[in-house]
Amino acid sequence: VQLVESGGGLVQPGGSLRLSCAASGSIISINTMGWYRQAPGKQRELVALIVSGSRTSYGDSVRGRFTISRDNAKNTVYLQTNSLKPEDTAVYYCNAVITTGIRGTVNYWGQGTQVTVSS
Repeated sequence: VQLVESGGGLVQPGGSLRLSCAASGSIISINTMGWYRQAPGKQRELVALIVSGSRTSYGDSVRGRFTISRDNAKNTVYLQTNSLKPEDTAVYYCNAVITTGIRGTVNYWGQGTQVTVSS
């Protein structure tokens, strides 16, 4: 199983980015999908989660500005980021709890995509 992220980059304060993460491989089912981020010198923190029934959860610092969604047919999760602030600068990691035929249920991570908010 592989998680591949895309959509990061450099954006000015107040701008927007849409991150995508596609899961591929021998997937039987995907439970929770989500995004975490890690800024230099800080611990990795939750950004947003979405479970298979479309129930969502957000970190306090992004609630109201970011929106998580998923396309189950494409095994893809999206993160729409709006009203970006310099403090949103971080490496954003995709996470998914996936059941496969070989390894059972495993917590997978993507390689990360850099988001930089700067003027």
